[in-house]
Amino acid sequence: MSDVYVMGVDMIKFGRFPEKTVPQLGATAALMAMDDAGLTIQDMQALYCGNLGQASGMVGQRILREIGQTGISVVNCANACATGATAFREAWMSIKAGIYDVVLAVGVEQMGRGLLGGGGGGKGIPTEGLLGSGTMPAVFAEAGMEHSRKYGTTFEQFARVSVKNHHHSTMNPKAMYQIETPLDTVMNAEMISYPNTKLMCSVNVDGAAAAVLVSEKKAKEMGMGRAVRVRASVLTSDPFTDRDLIMPDVNECTRRAVAQAYEMAGIGAEDVDLVELHDCFATAEILHYENLGLCKEGEAGRMIDEGEVALGGRVPVNVSGGLLSKGHPLGATGIANIYEVSTHLREEAGDRQVEGAKIGMTHVIGLGSACGIHILEKVA
Repeated sequence: MSDVYVMGVDMIKFGRFPEKTVPQLGATAALMAMDDAGLTIQDMQALYCGNLGQASGMVGQRILREIGQTGISVVNCANACATGATAFREAWMSIKAGIYDVVLAVGVEQMGRGLLGGGGGGKGIPTEGLLGSGTMPAVFAEAGMEHSRKYGTTFEQFARVSVKNHHHSTMNPKAMYQIETPLDTVMNAEMISYPNTKLMCSVNVDGAAAAVLVSEKKAKEMGMGRAVRVRASVLTSDPFTDRDLIMPDVNECTRRAVAQAYEMAGIGAEDVDLVELHDCFATAEILHYENLGLCKEGEAGRMIDEGEVALGGRVPVNVSGGLLSKGHPLGATGIANIYEVSTHLREEAGDRQVEGAKIGMTHVIGLGSACGIHILEKVA
C-alpha cells in the first residue's frame, strides 16, 4: 500500500464571519490548500468534507459550487469534535486503498454562542440538573476534579495550561485571540464550572481548514521538498465499560487510539516532538498528557509546572494556542491541527517554530464518542 503525504495544507484565520456562508468559508480554505500544493480543483479526484452544524446540507457539494464542479466523488462527514479528523482520515484511506492519487479534505464550521451539550431531550424525566450536567464545561470540570482527587492536581496547575496556550497564541497570526493571560487573570476570571474559569474554556469561533493528500507516486512526481508523510491515522470509539453512567469517560477512547497510532507508526511517545491535542478545557489538556503517554500517571501537573509542554520544552503542546485561544470550530479543528503540525515539520512556523521537529501528533476527541489521532513525519 502506498504511503500518503500531505502536499498542501492551510487554514483561514479563525474568528467571526457572519457575512460569510459555511460553503464560502470552506471554499476559501480549499483554495488556499490547493495553492499551497500548486494544484487546482481539476487535479482533485475526490473531496471529503467535515461539517457538524449543517451535516444534512451536503456542504462538500456546496463548496464545489464555489470552486468548480468537476463531477468528483464527495463524502460529507459528521463525527462530533472529531469531524475534521474523520474527513482527513477518509481521504487518507482512499489513497491508502489505491483508489485515488490526489484528494482534498476540508473541515469547516460556523459556531453559535453559549454552552455545548446538556439538555434533557426525549420523553420521561429530564436528567439535566438532576444527575449532574451534560454541558461540556461541567463534564470536563468533573473529570478534572477526579484527577485532583486521585493525584492532587491543583486549580493553579489547571490554570497554567491556559497561561501557556494563550502565550503561544501571541505567535500565531491565525489564532482568534493573541493575548497574554497572566495566572492571576486566568484564576480570577468568571467561573464557568470549577475548576474551569472562562479563560480555561475553548472559544466558539468560525473557521475552516483544508489539506491536499497525495499518493507516494504523486508526491515523487511533484517533489518531496515540503511533503509531510502520514505515519499513522486512527479513529476509535468508546468500548462498553461497566461504570457510573452519570460521569462520561473522557479518557479511554484516547488511550485506545494512541496505542494503535504508536503501533501503526512504529514509534513511542518518546519519539514525538510536538503535539496538538484537544484542549477543549484546561482540565482536558492535563488529562490528555497522560492519556497520550506523554508522562506517567499522575505526572501531568508536574509537566505543566516544569514547562515540559511549553515552547522550548521537552514536548511542546498546542503551540498554535490550542482551542483555548486559537478557537474551536468543531468541523475544522481536526484539519487545523494537521496544518499546525505540518507547518512545524516544514520549518515554516516562524516565532513559534519547534526547533528540530521531525514527528508530530494531532489529537481530537468528540464525546459520544470518537477519537482521531494522526502522526505526521517530516520527509526532507
